[in-house]
Amino acid sequence: MRKVKVALYGVGAVGSLIAEYLLQKEGIRIVGAIDIAKDKVGKDLGEVLGLNRELGVKVSDNVDSVLSKVKADIAVHATSSFLKDTYPQIASIVKHGVNVVSTCEELSYPYLTEPKLATELDSLAKKHNVTVLGTGINPGFLMDTLVITLTAVCQKIEKIKAVRVMNAATRRLPFQKKIGAGLTVEEFKRRIESRQITGHVGLKQSVAMIADALKWNLDKITAENVEPVVAKKTVESASIKVRAGEVAGLRQKAKGIMKNKEVIVLDFQAYIGAEEEYDAVTIEGVPNVRQRIQPCVHGDKGTVAMIVNSIPKVINAPKGLFTMKDLPVPSATLEDMYKYVKT
Repeated sequence: MRKVKVALYGVGAVGSLIAEYLLQKEGIRIVGAIDIAKDKVGKDLGEVLGLNRELGVKVSDNVDSVLSKVKADIAVHATSSFLKDTYPQIASIVKHGVNVVSTCEELSYPYLTEPKLATELDSLAKKHNVTVLGTGINPGFLMDTLVITLTAVCQKIEKIKAVRVMNAATRRLPFQKKIGAGLTVEEFKRRIESRQITGHVGLKQSVAMIADALKWNLDKITAENVEPVVAKKTVESASIKVRAGEVAGLRQKAKGIMKNKEVIVLDFQAYIGAEEEYDAVTIEGVPNVRQRIQPCVHGDKGTVAMIVNSIPKVINAPKGLFTMKDLPVPSATLEDMYKYVKT
């Protein structure tokens, strides 16, 4: 049986990690790579990934040229968090009749913030007979898909709360900078106001996905202001030293409100020096459910796994735009990838 042919769209920090993992999988072959970074275009993918060998795949900035030649089964898309930015990129892939699995956070449940684009993308995917999915570790699993799965044992649900606490010292430097580690509180607030720091993207999408799965008609979904987590003592990662009084990271909350009650609460915390890391889901209902993963699932490793493990689900899915709640239960793909794909 032939290998699954994968094209990469975006070989930045996360895209490169995904590419490296794909190279370890049997039954799968990277056939194309697309990126606009001038220092990557024209280079062999092996060189871009820092490998000591060439892969025979040149990075190109021309999506049409690549996809018209390689005839990929699916494209792994990893560029931006926002659907307005990624829609033209994803549409350009779909028009070549190629399935898409993307790390775009807003694409995890695009009907909330970009309903028009979501509808257009769904129609485009059906027209070209492909499937499109946005996923990752969060959004995509820990604070939505996992939550939805845990509700299956409940006869009645009053309230859902999911909390994710991460020690950012274990993450990449770009992520540490993204959450404002090492800034003064004043500088953190200025960068939030100027949107130089956007914080975590996807909490509202996760709330909406949970509500949709439960058929709850929420009155509204709110996202509280991003708040700095201020270090009480000096903490540090391999790259950043945070002194007492400086920002170690951030905290964000999103809530689903129904009949003036908070029925869904998502609490995301990421900061250098977190003494306890965990992912927790609490469901108040019949019966009560209390789930806890400790330490928390590593964000980068989990995202890479979610993207790669979703490949056979996406290829075998009905055509159109889907979310994680619409597909079969996610699982690892430990054997040769072709065994999971009907090609």
